[in-house]
Amino acid sequence: MDVVTTVGGVRAHARVVARADGRGGTALPVLEGEGPLALRRTRASGGEARVMVVGAMSGPLGGDRFVVQARVEEGARLHMGSAAATLALPGQAGGEARYDVRLHVADGAGLHWLPEQLIAAGGSDLCVTTRAELGAGARLVLREEQVLGRFGEEPGRLTSRLTVRVAGRTVLDQELSCGPGAPGGWDGPAVLAGHRSVGQLVVVRPEFAKRPVAPRMLGEGAALVPLAGPAALVSALAPDALRLRRLLDEALNLLTQEATVPLSET
Repeated sequence: MDVVTTVGGVRAHARVVARADGRGGTALPVLEGEGPLALRRTRASGGEARVMVVGAMSGPLGGDRFVVQARVEEGARLHMGSAAATLALPGQAGGEARYDVRLHVADGAGLHWLPEQLIAAGGSDLCVTTRAELGAGARLVLREEQVLGRFGEEPGRLTSRLTVRVAGRTVLDQELSCGPGAPGGWDGPAVLAGHRSVGQLVVVRPEFAKRPVAPRMLGEGAALVPLAGPAALVSALAPDALRLRRLLDEALNLLTQEATVPLSET
């Protein structure tokens, strides 16, 4: 997989395909990525393959375009993370940078998409789109964490869109725009309320179709809501990345416990 540098910035594309190996494990017949999207296979856990995105370059910078694609075929299980936070920076080329994530999870397959935080440094302009297409019996744990600015600096502009579809039906389609040039009110009480860390956790499990989660607050700054179909969403705000991660980890533990409770006990 080649990294292309143009006058407008870097173009990088990474692709992963996970496939059941017939022995209870998961093979990776396709694992391609270079430069800012270098991919490394790490130690498997049970039947789950694990892959890390290891950034070998700074970015995305202004004008860059990154694309990550992951396809998990029937019976396979894949866990994807990143070795470090992604830091969006202004670039010499100027203009908006883009980071597109495309996830496909087949019926009977499972994916954990758990990258580290995305930090919008001062002066940066980044648009992130994440789109997950799932089969009817697929499982997904997807976490996004955005931090507006490094310590003591004003944030860059960040636009983030997250779309999740299950069996061809859209269960979530939301967009958040913050920072300089974003629509007015982004830092007001109806949106970030002065916080600088924001995150989402989406959990899709077939069990939630028969027993949807109950909406509730999860302490200060986090809320859990059921989505249409077998899915749940946690939205969280926090003053810093550490507190945000703690909120989302606690929410994931709660949802995992609820999904494994037998129906007879509810």
